[in-house]
Amino acid sequence: MTRSTRRPLRSIALGLALAVVGTTLPATAGVAASPPAPSGPPTVTPADIQFRHDTLRRGNARQVGLLPEHVDRLPADLAGYLQPTPDHPGYPAYAGGVVLAAKDGVIVQHAAAGSAVRYAAVGPPPGLVGVELPADQQIATRPDTIFDLASVSKLFTTIVTMQQVERARVELDAPVARYVPEFAAGGKAAVTVRMLLTHTSGLPAFTALWSRYPTPAERFAAALATPLAAGATPGSRYVYSDLGLIALGVLVERVTGRPLADLVRDGVTGPLGMSDTGYNPGPERRSRIAATEYQPYAGRGMVWGEVHDENAWSLGGVAGHAGVFSTAADLAVLCQSLLNGGEYRGRRILRSDTVRAMLVNYNAPLESAYPESDRGLGFELNKHWYMMGLSSPVGFGHTGFTGTSIVIDPLSHSFVILLSNRVHPDRGWGSNNVARRAVARDLAEAMPVRPRSASAWRAEPRDSATSTLTAPLRRPARGGTASFLLWYDTEPRYDSARFEISTDGGQTWVPATMRLRDAGRRWSADGTVTGYGGRVWWQVSVTLPDHATHLRWSSSTDGSGQGRGVYVDRVVAADRTGVLFHGEGGDASRLVADGWSPARS
Repeated sequence: MTRSTRRPLRSIALGLALAVVGTTLPATAGVAASPPAPSGPPTVTPADIQFRHDTLRRGNARQVGLLPEHVDRLPADLAGYLQPTPDHPGYPAYAGGVVLAAKDGVIVQHAAAGSAVRYAAVGPPPGLVGVELPADQQIATRPDTIFDLASVSKLFTTIVTMQQVERARVELDAPVARYVPEFAAGGKAAVTVRMLLTHTSGLPAFTALWSRYPTPAERFAAALATPLAAGATPGSRYVYSDLGLIALGVLVERVTGRPLADLVRDGVTGPLGMSDTGYNPGPERRSRIAATEYQPYAGRGMVWGEVHDENAWSLGGVAGHAGVFSTAADLAVLCQSLLNGGEYRGRRILRSDTVRAMLVNYNAPLESAYPESDRGLGFELNKHWYMMGLSSPVGFGHTGFTGTSIVIDPLSHSFVILLSNRVHPDRGWGSNNVARRAVARDLAEAMPVRPRSASAWRAEPRDSATSTLTAPLRRPARGGTASFLLWYDTEPRYDSARFEISTDGGQTWVPATMRLRDAGRRWSADGTVTGYGGRVWWQVSVTLPDHATHLRWSSSTDGSGQGRGVYVDRVVAADRTGVLFHGEGGDASRLVADGWSPARS
């Protein structure tokens, strides 16, 4: 996760991203040694990303090879969460929202739904009833509605921090106290800049600065003086912490001698032309801003045009963890600049090697203890719970408490942005994770997985389900081999694809070792595969035991995130006496599908 010795950014990125598994074969007389065939489950690293130089423009799904029917679902799914649903039965997921999706620089969808401003207050419990404004005072959401980004603001703090790293004013593995001496209090002398960016400092998640201290100066001082959580050792645990990013915002101000808002304006939003993005939007923009929460406990009433986060508000509206307002169109420029390796329209905000370094999973050593800890520098990585099928080891993004999220897939050069005011009128109405998953799923499903034959099958994308596809053999096998094509992309650890064999007519099942190959890669699995499948069709072969009677493929999912699914094609089984099953040769009708459907994409 963290490194005890400092190395340049490029060596950090490449050293962690370019590890190769394999053993070099010895050379024989007159013959050069061949490179080893890659082995082990597929993976992808930041070094594999191909940055582009796209400029955003409007277009349609077919221009970039997407399936229009899935892109066309985005507005409907956005609007579908304006009322309670079976997934969200108590209240709507949000009053209003905007979605924007793009691939290869082409904006294929940009839509708005619902209300930017709908409620005046919240009635007393029980029920948390929203008190609606008169109809003529409500404001509909527009594609250019400005939203409070909440924690998506952390990405702006991250970028200006990395700009100072590039200028050699900040070192990632230097103690924060080198730049902010008072930060050393509370056992934090060993906490590094990298630990703040990866949320491994040992700081607690939050403290109510706004209600415990009377002035902004005292609140900043208290944030910096906050001690480590009880029993925490810097670098040993993952706790998502607002306090760490508040400290990072102070750090860049100390290093540069300039306010954070100016650094973001001059280093990010100005060069990228993000004219609707910044802290503390003026009153002239209020009619375009989505309202957030009714906060009488803070003496604020309905928050509209000011930052929602109480701590950021009490710090003057500008803090390292929250405070940025933006539109979907402006954020699309930021997303595209990252897909371009830190550049847009000839204006560079980061070096490409810096962007790669930001996408290394520095928390990999903590995954066994903290399965959801995957993080680069500032960015969340591979989070299926809201990225869905856009996830990969280098898929990155962030969410915000107000109901915002961005998901960027550098492998397909695509991204989707969801902005909503899910806390309007009250955070107690629930999360909008179901909507985050829906829009990410729509864009991922729009990317076709092309079957290799008319006999392909796909496990239906259902939550909390085990779906099976069973192939009865024509007769019991006398040894022999089964072969098939397998395409899989699942949520790691929680979802999986499995291949089993029965020798007693389907009464009991045993997993079978699969030998997988694609081009020069070879590896084996013990019957189960999970996670990133390389987005390729694997040629699989399996040795059949004597008396095998049935083959079975299964897909198992948990209750939330999913990848792009599990596909099987071109199933053939044979032994020394002949064909046992041929999916393209007349046996397809004998397949027994429970939760699987023919794959037509």
